[in-house]
Amino acid sequence: MQALEEGTCVHAHVPVYQITAEEEYSPLCTFLETLLTMLWYPSTVATSSRRARDVIAAAFDSSVNNGQSHPLLNSRLHDFGFRGCTSVEQSIIGGCAHLLNFEGTDTMPAAYYAQFHLNSGKPVGSSIPATEHSVMTCWPDEKAAIINMIEQFGTGVFATVMDSYDYTAALEQVVPVVAQKKLQAGGFWVLRPDSGDPVEVVVQALHALDKVFGSDVNSKGYKVVRGASVIQGDGITIVNIRKILEAVLAASFSAQNVAFGMGGGLLQRVNRDTLSFATKLCHVVYPDGSKRDIMKQPTTDASKISFPGALAVKRVNCIPTVFPADSGEVLQEEDMLQVVYDNGPVPHYQWDNYDTLRSKVAQEWAALPKRANVVSASLRQKVAAVCEQQEQQQQQQQQSKGGGKLGSRNAPVSA
Repeated sequence: MQALEEGTCVHAHVPVYQITAEEEYSPLCTFLETLLTMLWYPSTVATSSRRARDVIAAAFDSSVNNGQSHPLLNSRLHDFGFRGCTSVEQSIIGGCAHLLNFEGTDTMPAAYYAQFHLNSGKPVGSSIPATEHSVMTCWPDEKAAIINMIEQFGTGVFATVMDSYDYTAALEQVVPVVAQKKLQAGGFWVLRPDSGDPVEVVVQALHALDKVFGSDVNSKGYKVVRGASVIQGDGITIVNIRKILEAVLAASFSAQNVAFGMGGGLLQRVNRDTLSFATKLCHVVYPDGSKRDIMKQPTTDASKISFPGALAVKRVNCIPTVFPADSGEVLQEEDMLQVVYDNGPVPHYQWDNYDTLRSKVAQEWAALPKRANVVSASLRQKVAAVCEQQEQQQQQQQQSKGGGKLGSRNAPVSA
């Protein structure tokens, strides 16, 4: 088995792994295809999370002192997805993928696994004390619940959900009443709306906080609320993140006043087709020794075409690009598809710790252009040749008369 190094960022159509099996092990290709294609899940979560970071980072560049260098950027997208997962194992896989891009998470199994299994005990994720509706509604009223939070956690950062009953009343009547106690504690209060229009309720909360606590105008001309902010965790998608930030900046507030909690949109509302993740047969050796490069070429959907022949990947102008492995254009030491398993794990193969992996992802993603032609000229030529060959074979089959077998039913010697 060959694979790209963990944390490598590539464009679509660049293979992330390649399986070679010989003799009696050839049928295992299909079994391993099923298992390894499951990589679609962490890859898709990590990519979605990173794209969300791009949107937030752009707003930071426009409205926050020091832009993307501001440390708050690392906590602006919080993982709220644990309760929607189908198992603890899924939450670990998806939650760890998200933590490649942000440090905020309430998915405790992922934070634990990343820290103690992948990072030698060094913390990877973080969170803050926060209420949810069960906590708020078990108190006589929201005022009592918030005062309790201030008494317990008011010297640090804490959050309270604000829509258990009447969101507008909570902002206009409860926040001013508890403000003095919050100021005396000296901590930082995060308000969480959890219903209503995602854009409107965030801006509404910022205006309410500004009215009670005041704000300072930063060097870019945007307001930063004193000692308080908002986290929106309801109905969050990349599209809504962009809409909310546009409205926040239009209201003259800095993007650092807002964080986002993403649950279903982060860990559940994805599937294998989100990034068109698939594994296909590309080369076969038959029992008689004949060889054939194979590709999928459905006339009903050109987007599902696959590449023929064994493949290699090397950087061209820093961009991972796909070549035919037999073209002679990629030296063994240049091939980014490294052997990681050969009748067992490759001895002495070193896996990066999580901190190293996180830094690598950030560097690779920043260096990768948004769009690029990642298919080499030689591979395009091979695709054209195999397409022509397969079309000729189909025409011959259609023109043939009578019975008889078309092709061999024998299992391939290697694939």
